[in-house]
Amino acid sequence: MVGAGMIGAIHRRAAALAGARIAGVLASTPPRTEQVAGEWGVPAFPSLDALLDDDSVDVVHICSPNATHAPFAMRALAAGKHVVCEKPLAVSITEAERMAETARSAGLVATVPFVYRYHPLVREIRARRIDGEFGGWHLIHGSYLQDWMLSPQVSGWRVDPVAGGPSRAFADIGSHWCDLVEWVSGERFAEVVASTSIAVDKRPAAGAARTFEAADPTDHADPTDHADPTDHADPTDHSDHAEYAEYMDVRTEDCAALLLRTASGVLASTTVSQVSAGRKNRLWFELDGARASAVFDQENPETIWLGGEDGARVISRDPGRGSAEQRRLSVLPPGHPQGYAECFEAFVADTYAAIGGDRPEGLPTFDDGLRAARITEAVLRSSRNGSWTEV
Repeated sequence: MVGAGMIGAIHRRAAALAGARIAGVLASTPPRTEQVAGEWGVPAFPSLDALLDDDSVDVVHICSPNATHAPFAMRALAAGKHVVCEKPLAVSITEAERMAETARSAGLVATVPFVYRYHPLVREIRARRIDGEFGGWHLIHGSYLQDWMLSPQVSGWRVDPVAGGPSRAFADIGSHWCDLVEWVSGERFAEVVASTSIAVDKRPAAGAARTFEAADPTDHADPTDHADPTDHADPTDHSDHAEYAEYMDVRTEDCAALLLRTASGVLASTTVSQVSAGRKNRLWFELDGARASAVFDQENPETIWLGGEDGARVISRDPGRGSAEQRRLSVLPPGHPQGYAECFEAFVADTYAAIGGDRPEGLPTFDDGLRAARITEAVLRSSRNGSWTEV
């Protein structure tokens, strides 16, 4: 495990539940590494070199800030390790292309946690689409809304484009929406016209300064600043809400509005925000087809809405009914809610199954991370030039 913040802990739990032996952890500084190693009951790696030189390590989970993903992943792949790398895969298309090509050439399993694919009822909608239940799509629309950046006192490494990349809200969560909708609908976004906005133009500089700044995380800051709710930061930790003497100009977006067109000509739209009060992690989409429609809401993942010309119905998750993948991923009885944690656990288990030679359906790889990087780059280009832009 490289990175020991909240998302690192989620990776560690999922790995353990999938039967892995945690060979060790590498955090931001030697003291932090020793602290987490003690809490987790695992060895402490003194450096990335030591981790990669350890022949007992089969898989490296990279859970550090965005700008470190490419250098860390490339070193791990060069060392012959399989890789699970947090999203966004990289902060540029060039880096993402190199990572995806390296993984393919090496024949290694390299995955990205687009874990919303693992909601059982997401699989149910996809299976019904493949069976032709909805007909051809007329319209795709939705949103991904959060409020964790609402306060002007909130900051962190994600706000700094050097550490977090040129896009914040869209790269963090809009990429999830696009990946999920493309995978479920079977459509591919071909062009986009987008507009982005910055709701809070200045934020504390102290939070953004606490970053990994070089290739070796042992020299730099604590990755517990993974404050994005999609990474499940501790809501009781108010360290980023303190008053700071120094503020910086915000250069990455809080909001984005997109109009998209798929390769087959289907119109789509989505709204992305990290400053929508009261919305904690609402990834929502509707797929409107010639015969029927489907709605999924990530904050209420135990049901989906299916609409037809003669009415609508609500379908509940049930391991005894529905598609094979819906049943496979339904690990709890009906009425016992599943959520993000189970999605993450299934994703890691499928990654390890792929390392063992299986071909799990829907496993998101570095190629999917590259796809997300290309969409993000098109969104940023369109927001600058104000016109339809090819993905």
